[in-house]
Amino acid sequence: MGMLRFPALLFVLALCGCAGAPWTPIASQQEAEASPPKAASRSTQVARSTSGEAADLYKLDAGDRVRVVVAGDDALSGSYEISPGGMIDIPSVGTIAARGLNTVQLSAAIARQLKQHDKRDVHVAVQVETYRPFTIRGAVANPGQYPYVNNMTAETAIAIAGGLKPGAEQSALIVSSAQGGRGPASLDTPVRPGDTVTVAPER
Repeated sequence: MGMLRFPALLFVLALCGCAGAPWTPIASQQEAEASPPKAASRSTQVARSTSGEAADLYKLDAGDRVRVVVAGDDALSGSYEISPGGMIDIPSVGTIAARGLNTVQLSAAIARQLKQHDKRDVHVAVQVETYRPFTIRGAVANPGQYPYVNNMTAETAIAIAGGLKPGAEQSALIVSSAQGGRGPASLDTPVRPGDTVTVAPER
């Protein structure tokens, strides 16, 4: 009798232990395991989409230099500067308007031009190699035109130009764009390719 009671007691204890643990349906476990990858996948797609949209916002203009890669044709691939007239000149293809286009649009324009030259199924990629310079003038040590650097602010532009002249007001800044936008600025105001930074002298 003592031997029979011992296994029965173990069985009852085991049941009690299972009853104290929360029960999760098999379907819920599968959904919980499947959900994180799906969510990660969606956020990855959003990040990629946002990055692509941001890259496409930059409009090309005179002074920008682009790298053109034509798949399978090294003779056409190369570095091209956009002329004052807003064009790039690709040997054996001709001139192509680039001003106001982003890199994706310029890629498509080059591909269309190549197809007119009997080059079918051509794949073209364009990226900005160097941005057009910015200009700084007014009460700085060395006013003039300088190569653009990424993430530039008015403060960076002043530093590149050798700093402020004695008596200059760093609060009296104006940043104007080639498209006609113009307004008061602070030291942390972004400066974009082709912009002009003006530092007013002391009044």
